[in-house]
Formats: sequence, structure tokens, C-alpha cells
Amino acid sequence: MSDLHQRRVARRDGVSGGGDLTANPFRADRDRIVASPFFARLGGVTQVVSAGGSGVLHNRLTHSLKVAQIARAIAERLTADPGAADLIDQLGGCDPDVVEAAALAHDLGHPPFGHLGEQVLDRLARHRFGLPDGFEGNAQSFRIITTTDTRGPAAAGLDLTAAVRAATLKYPWTRLSHPAEHPSRMADPPRGAAEPPDAPGTGSSKFSAYVTELDDLREARAVFDGLVPPWQQTVEASVMDNADDIAYAIHDLEDFHRIGVLQHAPVSAELGQWEADRAEFAKLDADELDASRRPGQSLERLRRRLHARDSWVVDDDAFGAAVSRVRAELVDDLLSMPFDGSVAAEQAFGRFSSGWTARLVAGVHVVADPPTRSGHVLLGPQQWHEVQVLKFVHRRFVLLRPDLALHQRGQARLLTKLVEALEQWLGDRYEADRLPRRLHDLVELARVEYGRLAQDDPGALVGATGEWPDGAATVLALARGRAVIDFAASLADGQAASLLEALSGRTGQFWSDLSVL
Repeated sequence: MSDLHQRRVARRDGVSGGGDLTANPFRADRDRIVASPFFARLGGVTQVVSAGGSGVLHNRLTHSLKVAQIARAIAERLTADPGAADLIDQLGGCDPDVVEAAALAHDLGHPPFGHLGEQVLDRLARHRFGLPDGFEGNAQSFRIITTTDTRGPAAAGLDLTAAVRAATLKYPWTRLSHPAEHPSRMADPPRGAAEPPDAPGTGSSKFSAYVTELDDLREARAVFDGLVPPWQQTVEASVMDNADDIAYAIHDLEDFHRIGVLQHAPVSAELGQWEADRAEFAKLDADELDASRRPGQSLERLRRRLHARDSWVVDDDAFGAAVSRVRAELVDDLLSMPFDGSVAAEQAFGRFSSGWTARLVAGVHVVADPPTRSGHVLLGPQQWHEVQVLKFVHRRFVLLRPDLALHQRGQARLLTKLVEALEQWLGDRYEADRLPRRLHDLVELARVEYGRLAQDDPGALVGATGEWPDGAATVLALARGRAVIDFAASLADGQAASLLEALSGRTGQFWSDLSVL
């Protein structure tokens, strides 16, 4: 067994876990993730809009299963390619079981109500509780597999191998401080590393570890020291990231056509008008484009954003070809007939999904010296443009709908009120003996973590500005804030709504379905 392989299979606590059903350590990791209650709850967590248990729309569980399927297909294809095998070995390896496990784990930390919930919890974590690294779904996933899940042999996290932990690190840095040359300060930052333009000084938009899990990040990534830069994804993380993009680009469009939200006419007008008048659109200055309300102007804005953001790959001819392919295969084929539940309609879904998945997977390849905006594994240029157009259709004709905004504003208020109610309960000294046991345990866990950081690395607890106010009271305040955020993030959509109903006295059902307590 090579030294690299030994380090890849090493577990944080060195506990082999004799109860595992397989001797293969990476398959054992996959099994531990699937057996986790955090994985099971993803069946009740929104992907874009709440499925309400209908089985019609994807939820985070079905999304994760599809990402795992695609990730494994990519890994098997790459490792079977003799031309890529040597390069993959030089970069640290690519095991199909590792990428499958990482794909199954990648959304464990997503809170109720999808990305909306993530934004709400981040705002509350930073502004209400003073947590310098706030909340981030990827970092929460890493916290679950290393810290807050208790199903591993050591009862702290899942005790996964270093390779699988590293493969979950889509953004292998903390929000503000690690690595020392933080990627947010690079001239051309990696995807997700830049600060939000409307919130300077708050650190990276996306990151995969809180300061409380920094030791775990360092340990997992130490295996790849000298093989990939500290801010760069491992090959296995890059495979998982591409699989996530492919799954997202395809199945969300299917969902919203199935329920009648994604309509043929507006999508056809947008893509067709841009194709017909692309030269005219290109001549408009920014003000003229912003003033335009005609179909095609939003797609032209996308083309310009891609030039500004991804000049390393964007090409106008490839973009035009991508628009034509999406118009032909999505608009003129799939969307041309309303979904009616018939065999023919389901077969059309199958052709679209399998055809596009196979095409995009076939375009994935590995390169030795990628641009900073990409990992070592990336889509071919033509497929990359096609994914951008597919995601544009989803954003423009689904995510930006006013009726979805109305729905999400209600969810944001619900989650905000729930966090406030949990905070009040936690601070009620008369209720100290009747707190939910899990909430109590999360406070104690976070108190130990922040207490250790206050002693060993107080700078890690300071935000982009300000000073660390030392003292046990501050440690307790941070611990309570993190515990409330951890607790709220671990709920499914329905659990969050039921718990707020109970805490607000608006339910007459005693012993409601509040098993989370």
C-alpha cells in the first residue's frame, strides 16, 4: 500500500469502525453518510420550492442521489481513460467511491427552504449572534460530517477518511482567514471566493469550513500538500462540483415544466429574439441594454457577464451554438407540448434528461494547469456554455418570478421568527432544565470549541473588523448563537413550520411531530 493511499484512507480519530458492512474504507464512508439522520432529513428539504411531499419536485435528497450517480459516472470515465490516469495520480487520485460519498454528503448542511434559508441563517448568524463566519451550507455540511453528527465510531462526526472529507471541500477555505494568502484577495479569485459586491469586508461569498472545523480542513487537505494548491479543489472535489452543476442544470428545468411553471412562449421568445438580433444587441451600450424590455436583452446581459467573469473560456460562437442547441432541444422539443402525465410526455423527459446528462458527462476532462476559476476537472468549452444557458433559463424564468418571491418572503419570516423563538427559549433561566436535549448538547459542544479558540487562536473569532472581547460570557454568547443556528439548520421544512407553530402557541395538537426535540 502506497504512502499516499495510506494517508487518503486515514480517519481523523483512527477508529476503523468494526460495524461497517464493507472492508473498503471509502464504501464504508458512503454507507455511514447514507445511514445518517442528516441524510434522511434531506427528503423534507426544499431544492427550489417546497415539494410538499408530492414526489413531483426534486428535494435535496433526490438531488443528492442524482449528483452521486453523475459523479460516479464521471469518475469511472476519467479513471478508465489511459491519457488521464497518470495526471490524476499525480494530482492525488480519483476513486469513484470517494466522489460518490462526497456527492451524497455535499448537501447535508442545507437548511430548511433551500438557498433562501441559507441567506436568512447567515444574516442572523452574523448580525444577531456576532458569529464572524456566519452560516454557509457547504461549511455546515463539513461541520456535520466532522463534528455534530454522532453516528461515527468516535461519536463526533462520522470519522470519514481524509480523501472523502477533502472531496466535500468544494471551496477549501474559511470565510476570512485560511489559507493565510486568502483566495478572496487573489487578483482573479477562485469561483465563490470573492467577497459579495454589496458587502465588502465580510469575506468570501462561499466557503467550506468554519473556524471551528479548521483543524479538520487542514488535516484532510494535508494529504494533498504539494499536489494541488491550498485554495484548489482536489480532483475528487472537482468531479463532485461538476456533477452538482450538471444535475442542477437539468432536473430543475424538468421540475418546473412538469408543474406548468416553465412555459414555452416566453423562453422561446427570449432565445429566438437574441438569435435573430444578436449583432444588434451586441452594439447596444450598457444603458441602452438596461432600458430595453424586449425579449433577448436578458440573454445578452448573460453573454456580457460571462465575458467579464470567465474570459478564460467564454467564446461568442460557442455561446451562440449553445443558445441554438438549448432552443432546439429544450424549447422546441420538451417545452413545445404541455406536460400531461402521458407515457409520451414521460418519455420526452427521459430523452431530455438522459441525452443531456450523457452529453455533459462526455465533455468532462482533466487538465494539469487549470485557470483559477476552475478545478482540475472541467467541462469542455461547448458543454460549459450550454450549462450556462440552461442555468440562465432556470434563473430568468423560475427564480425571478414574483410569485416565487412572495412564497420565499413568507419562508424567510418563518425561519427568522423560529430562530428568535429558540434564542428566547435558550435564554430563559426558568426553562434551563426543559430545553430540548439536542439544543443543550449543541450549546455545550460549541462552548468547548469557542473556549478552545479563545485560548489558542483568538484571532479566528474576530470578524473582518473589530476586536475580540475576551471572557467567558462572550464564549457562551457565541456558543448559544452557533447552537441555535445548528439546531435550526438541522430541521426539514415541515419540522421548522411545526416547531414555530408550537412555540407560538398556535397548535392545539399536544405532542406534535416534534421528534427533533
